[in-house]
Amino acid sequence: MTRRRSASLYEATWVIVLMLRGVPVFATEFDCVTEPSATVAIRAPVEGIIASVAADRGDHVIQGQVVVTLDVGLEKANAELARFRSTMQGAIRSGESRLEYAKLKASRNEQLHTEQFVSAQDRDEAATEQHLAESDLLETRDNKRVAELEYARAGEDVRRRTVTSPINGVVVERQMNPGELADNQNAERPILKIANTSVLHVEVLLPLEAYRSVKAGMQARVMPEAPIGGEYQATVRVVDSVVDTASGTFGVRLDLPNADEQVPAGVKCRVAFDSVPAIATTGH
Repeated sequence: MTRRRSASLYEATWVIVLMLRGVPVFATEFDCVTEPSATVAIRAPVEGIIASVAADRGDHVIQGQVVVTLDVGLEKANAELARFRSTMQGAIRSGESRLEYAKLKASRNEQLHTEQFVSAQDRDEAATEQHLAESDLLETRDNKRVAELEYARAGEDVRRRTVTSPINGVVVERQMNPGELADNQNAERPILKIANTSVLHVEVLLPLEAYRSVKAGMQARVMPEAPIGGEYQATVRVVDSVVDTASGTFGVRLDLPNADEQVPAGVKCRVAFDSVPAIATTGH
């Protein structure tokens, strides 16, 4: 092991010397770094007092799992009031009864007017009462529909005070605790931060000479630095179409499956593209 390390150090030293002299050095491996495939800052969608935080740093969570709840006492009371209003039938039944009576009265007055027992004015008044009863009943039904919508909105207010995880991942940071005020306007202090480490992004910069050789979908070998070590297969997902003029490099992102989390995010690594020929690089 000591002899191998000495040989590697010797080779690395000569690579540096050659690059400083402007002599082309052919590289088949390139420096890279692993990152979480997604990092989400969890904030409450509305302002409120935190009732509970169901996850802590290092905990694994799954998509849809409840991680934060806010106090919902007032919102539940409003929802119950709206529910009761949405189920009230008394006003509708009264309106239906008044309309039925108005229809009967209008029908009788029409018949009596035909037989010349009542005046045209009495007949018209009865007809008008019927129209007004129909309008009142329609308004009552509209009010009931509004109450149903208010109940749905009140239920949504309650639901928004229960925060779930949008991704599968691990909690990497917890900044707030029960009893504190969750302010959704404070971008600098989320309640939790969750990172998806089941799939890692491997970010690497390649020289312009490799631009035509690297394609999305191709395979590569990723070798994390010690003490992690090992060799893992990754897939190229993104090849940047914009080249950095100053350095003559372009970025490539690879997806590294990491379901068992053997590779932590944030470690340096080397990546080798088997189908990419050795790239000649020179020092500047």
